[in-house]
Amino acid sequence: MLRTVKPKNARSKRAMQAREPKEVEDPRTAIFVKGTHTGEKVTAVMKELMALKRPNAISFAKKNPVRPFEDASSLEFWAQKNDASLFVVGQSTKKRPDGMAFVRMYDNRVLDMCEVGVENWASMAEFKTPKSTPGNKPLMHFASELFDTHPRFIQLKSMLMDVFNGEAIDSICLAGLEHVISVSLAPTPASLNSAGAADALGAGTSSDAASELKNLPKVHVRVYTIRMLASGTRIPRVELTPMGPSLDLVLRRHTDADGELWKQAMRRPKLRKQEVEKGLGKKRKNLEVDEMGDLRGRIHVAKQDLGKLQTRKMKGLKGARMEAMAAGDDSDMSMDDEQEGASRRRKRSRGD
Repeated sequence: MLRTVKPKNARSKRAMQAREPKEVEDPRTAIFVKGTHTGEKVTAVMKELMALKRPNAISFAKKNPVRPFEDASSLEFWAQKNDASLFVVGQSTKKRPDGMAFVRMYDNRVLDMCEVGVENWASMAEFKTPKSTPGNKPLMHFASELFDTHPRFIQLKSMLMDVFNGEAIDSICLAGLEHVISVSLAPTPASLNSAGAADALGAGTSSDAASELKNLPKVHVRVYTIRMLASGTRIPRVELTPMGPSLDLVLRRHTDADGELWKQAMRRPKLRKQEVEKGLGKKRKNLEVDEMGDLRGRIHVAKQDLGKLQTRKMKGLKGARMEAMAAGDDSDMSMDDEQEGASRRRKRSRGD
């Protein structure tokens, strides 16, 4: 039986309601955790990443004996206490120097993890250029086909987008775009160019996985500020200026998400009726939304029997004459009807 927590006052009730699942999620909070031994390089890199993530970032100043790939109970406790869904854990060991682990949570449980190693980096202070405003949502640019084909880089792309993604927005103001985060890869080896080479790691032996891990290209993360200059047209001329930080990362260990847990995390709520009518839901038959956003429909009308259509009432279109005209055979008219019609015409001509 699950334990039900009842709020004791209005303040705790509002806090519990703020943590409930929402149709439109709030910006994700990331917690930056230092391991038992971090090193100067990893500590500085985590500070730079936290500066890009602010104000949705929490830093733990003290060192913590946490090993996410071995025991994630501490991360689950911190996620529940701080209402956070992302972790960046820095740890440097002799076997894996200058390492950072990105951990993604769902429902206060570990969803998946990805560890990278920092090789080369340059801080923001080394770039004497203007910086972006803290809290602005960045543009994300991924320059390689492996981010859509290789499972390791697909996971890294999804992880970075969750880390730097801000609140959901409906429209974009060009003046509010201040910086872009560009993620590119080193020259791709020939073994990864073919479609069959993009298999998941761990499919073979451990030696095969280690050799494939070494063959993966490095990941280059660069941050630029955006300058929009006059171009003489409605579309401005865009210039990019290095802002920092600059990172070179290599992929290391990873943990894939559990299938059932991933299915729950990717589940979407049912759309409202008005959203379905706008064309955002499942496509309905004979309904479409034009370029102006107007909903247009096409109706189906069954074949009509024109013989039963009510028209202007005339004595000459009643009875046997109407049936004969519908059949298209005028020869079936009786002589009495013809004589009666002739007598009526003679009376009208005499003025009777």
